[in-house]
Amino acid sequence: MSAVAKAVAKERPLGSFRHLQLLIHIYVVILLVSNLVGQKVSAFPSFQLFGFTLTPKLSGAQLLFPLTYIFGDIFTEVYGYAAARRAIWLAFMASILMALMGLFMIWIPPSPDWPNQKAFEVVFGAVPRMVAASLLAFWAGEFTNSYVLAKMKLWTEGRHIYSRFIGSTVAGQAVDSIIVNFGFHLGRQSIPTIVSLILTGYVAKVLYETVMTPLTYLVVNWLKREEGVDVFDQGTDFNPFAGS
Repeated sequence: MSAVAKAVAKERPLGSFRHLQLLIHIYVVILLVSNLVGQKVSAFPSFQLFGFTLTPKLSGAQLLFPLTYIFGDIFTEVYGYAAARRAIWLAFMASILMALMGLFMIWIPPSPDWPNQKAFEVVFGAVPRMVAASLLAFWAGEFTNSYVLAKMKLWTEGRHIYSRFIGSTVAGQAVDSIIVNFGFHLGRQSIPTIVSLILTGYVAKVLYETVMTPLTYLVVNWLKREEGVDVFDQGTDFNPFAGS
């Protein structure tokens, strides 16, 4: 895209883009649903590796949550860091609201003839420590992901898009995995166990998003053509608390 088009893109208000608001809504929904289905653990067909029988198991959150980082890449790459910042804050506040509403609905006494209170608590209940850890991990990881991608786009002058997608994921998922695992397990599990959980989850999420990178690339290029925009974050205030 020409330098003129880049300059125009910097001047356009976020509300002027055709697809941005829909993408933000989808992003928020995916995050909320991943929190709700996180209790579900699925087992996949077993396979042999070096003489060992392995049965892969993934939770609902592990299947869906990495998609939020793909959306973060799309927001930053196409619309710029300001758009990603708005999306992250909206998703963050929506997650807080959902957690509070879920806890409130659990607190309300159930009808004596309603048999599903325990199941309801499994889906909507979470101890405050877990809620705080997951929210902080999401917030810090997503902002790290967007910051690294925006900076790499400037350093590479818009080239090597695959390196930006993978590099930002490597950084963002590292922050997320460390915070969420220590937040959940510190004081309950040994440090070696926590480190093992961090590494296995981190590798799985990075591989997941690496495999999805070609699809992300196609979506990003389509959006750039549709929106007529390719934002480079020159002179951007990367403070997460700055206005969009």
